[in-house]
Amino acid sequence: MRVSAKVDYALRAMAELAAAPPGLTTAEQLASAQHIPPKFLESILSQLRSAGLVASQRGAEGGYQLARPAEEISIAEVIRELEGPIATVRGVRPDELEYDGAATGLRDVWLELRSQIRGVLEQTTLADLAGPARKT
Repeated sequence: MRVSAKVDYALRAMAELAAAPPGLTTAEQLASAQHIPPKFLESILSQLRSAGLVASQRGAEGGYQLARPAEEISIAEVIRELEGPIATVRGVRPDELEYDGAATGLRDVWLELRSQIRGVLEQTTLADLAGPARKT
């Protein structure tokens, strides 16, 4: 699985929002805390706002906050909103693939891989990220 910089930055910023005290956090604070390029973060936050994952307020007292409780936002949801399906092979969903001959079993491998990846990403929330260190 390849995780893009966009997804990595988005999850880091959203983990900061999940761990922040109630209220608004500026994009500058998020960028500084996670060492994210500010312009790129602004673009990501705009996409997350359009997806209904973060809420924003403009002005001198403005900033960002999660649109829902951190316990209700999974990593999988963030990835899907930013980049589409979790696991594809050459841009095709594994259940839509067909292989011939000796490679026939490869489809099942891709389906199992997708299932395992989804399981971890759908069960892990922003609250999990922002809480005590995860055990691997």
